[in-house]
Amino acid sequence: MSSSYHVQTVLNGTINSLKSVLPFELNVQPPSLMAQPFEQDEIGVLIGMIGDIKGRIIINSTEKVFGSIGQSMFGMAIEGEMLESFTGELGNMIAGNLCTIVESSDMKLDITPPTVMVGKTKFYGFTHAFKLPVQIDQAGTMNILLTIDEE
Repeated sequence: MSSSYHVQTVLNGTINSLKSVLPFELNVQPPSLMAQPFEQDEIGVLIGMIGDIKGRIIINSTEKVFGSIGQSMFGMAIEGEMLESFTGELGNMIAGNLCTIVESSDMKLDITPPTVMVGKTKFYGFTHAFKLPVQIDQAGTMNILLTIDEE
């Protein structure tokens, strides 16, 4: 199978995973190619992908957006270290669900444990990247970055 097939499968799987995990109406914008570096302003989570495709998923937003998601899912305000922990777990839920979804397309995909990134950060070291902006109803905007490594 081609690399473009794998990229399309992961992008579609990511959208389906977001719709399954997040308890909100989502408005997913079309993906766009992105050049390095990726710049984060506030908080995000990085999860490595290995298998038929190698790369990373970065889920990036603000503390307010992650806090709104956490409040909706757990019924209480989440702040500080709890918010950082929740951000990592949310990334794990989205990426884990993605693995299950792409498996139905006969694609092998596994993930690494989440790495939470807090503060202003620049991310280099990827060959190709696709940015998937997601507007989350009553919460704000989240950007999903899918980086692809050359084989």
